[in-house]
Amino acid sequence: MCRAANRAVSELLLAGRIDSATLMVPCAWAPEALAFAATHPVDVGVHLVLTSEWTRYRWRPLTGGGTSLVDDAGYFHRDVLAVEQQAREEDVAAELAAQVDAALAAGVDVTHLDNHMGSVYGLETGRSFLPQVLGLAARHGLPFRLPRTTDGMLLPPGDVQGLLDEATAAADALGVVLVDRLWTHPFELAGEGTVEEEDYEDVRSGFLDLLRRVPAGVTEIYLHPMLDDDELGDVADYGVAKRGFERRLLADPAVSAVVAEEGLVRVGWRDLRAVQRGER
Repeated sequence: MCRAANRAVSELLLAGRIDSATLMVPCAWAPEALAFAATHPVDVGVHLVLTSEWTRYRWRPLTGGGTSLVDDAGYFHRDVLAVEQQAREEDVAAELAAQVDAALAAGVDVTHLDNHMGSVYGLETGRSFLPQVLGLAARHGLPFRLPRTTDGMLLPPGDVQGLLDEATAAADALGVVLVDRLWTHPFELAGEGTVEEEDYEDVRSGFLDLLRRVPAGVTEIYLHPMLDDDELGDVADYGVAKRGFERRLLADPAVSAVVAEEGLVRVGWRDLRAVQRGER
């Protein structure tokens, strides 16, 4: 998304502290991230983008401004609801394909696909763009970050499991590999901006508890590690301190210790791609 993200993610990948990352191709600092991914043996996928949520820093579609994917200012829509209500299926398909093609053209050995803000899942109105995404994933032999169950997820109310059941059946029919669960902790600090704001120790304690609850199967645990510097403060409307905490958290020896204690086996999306392509 920005250089604060690039710097944190690249250092964590090279240190072996995280197993995979995904890249937002339309964003301003994507060229640096693409160059890094193309020249290092790391697992990097494409974070398919249809939204641009911040106030002061925004991005536009690769396919141009004359489509249903942009707002009055010519940027991607700010929220998922607007995407579900206004985006045309053919525009979505063209834009997402362009983002994958751009990463491949930059020399990235793309390992998987996932999605920014859940804009393709149909979580707001039930209108999803999963057929377009799953078709794209199948054509490129790439797994997609979609969980089979809502167990343990932070989600809005509604029949999300029903949507997932339909989507996972479609993915299975196309041979697209999925994970079992998709877990994280809250995006913002609890009590952010108040005297009750949680500190790093609170965040670490909650994350270690999350790791201890991981059951059998394939669970992706995703975070957004970044440098909580002046650049990120200028870019993001909220959550800056939490991004810095997550960078610190992923390098914390206590996290590695719990992973070992719990017998968790770390894999990357390259491993799942190899399963999908019949390589192992």
